[in-house]
Amino acid sequence: MKTFSKEPGKEPRRQIACPVCGSANFRPRWSSEHYSFARCRVCGLVYQNPQPYQDILTQRYDDEYFAYEKENEEGYFRLMRLSLDDIEFDAFTSTIPQDRKSIIDIGCATGRLISSLQQSGWTVQGVEICSASAEYGMLKYGVPIHIGTLESRRFGDGSFSVAHCSHLIEHLTDPSAFLQEVRRILSANGWLIVSTPNIAGFQARLMGEKWRSAIADHIVLYSRKTLGLLLKKNGFQICRIKTWGGIGAGIAPAWVKKPADYLAKRTGAGDVMIVLARPVP
Repeated sequence: MKTFSKEPGKEPRRQIACPVCGSANFRPRWSSEHYSFARCRVCGLVYQNPQPYQDILTQRYDDEYFAYEKENEEGYFRLMRLSLDDIEFDAFTSTIPQDRKSIIDIGCATGRLISSLQQSGWTVQGVEICSASAEYGMLKYGVPIHIGTLESRRFGDGSFSVAHCSHLIEHLTDPSAFLQEVRRILSANGWLIVSTPNIAGFQARLMGEKWRSAIADHIVLYSRKTLGLLLKKNGFQICRIKTWGGIGAGIAPAWVKKPADYLAKRTGAGDVMIVLARPVP
């Protein structure tokens, strides 16, 4: 499945400090006509600089995005379930009392994942900025989805035992503000699950600026190190990290791709990573 992205035209942008360590010391990394990535000289984070404003980014998630999500709904659901299996989701959530099994899926698209979890006895909540996707999910699956950002809803303190965000954090201009809000709405013994592209993976190193995740809609590109620093800064401790994806489909024949995928997963050099974290007491 091709990653959704819209090539931006000329839009307002601003120079920013590193979203992880706050340093203003960076060097150019990759450039295209309308956007460019820089690398922080202090912590190594790769991020767009100058950076678009969040309200402009939000406008990209329109009916075209909804059509993409609807078309790939089942494919992404299968990938999410496989990634949750990697971090042993069913095992670690089995310790949560049934009356406290509540999960929020932030950037839930059509709500396919929370629909499945609701059928398994979870109390569920979705958050999605694409109104067409959210309305489709509420109508088709009967799940609650807040249309907007997480911050705009103001859920109560400690409302959820699990927060899940798949391929969301790389789209945010202020990931620290987001994680602070997630920490507030998680219970003291809650869990955070984050999936995002891995810029330290084999594919990124092989493809460079042609890497499939070096796109206009990805504002920050994390490695295991820089995502770990961001989580620690905002009061989380990592419990588990898994990666997957060695060579993209169509780049190499199956007899090359299969062992490459296996090695990438075994060595932690996969194209995508999933992180399981908990709030620090």
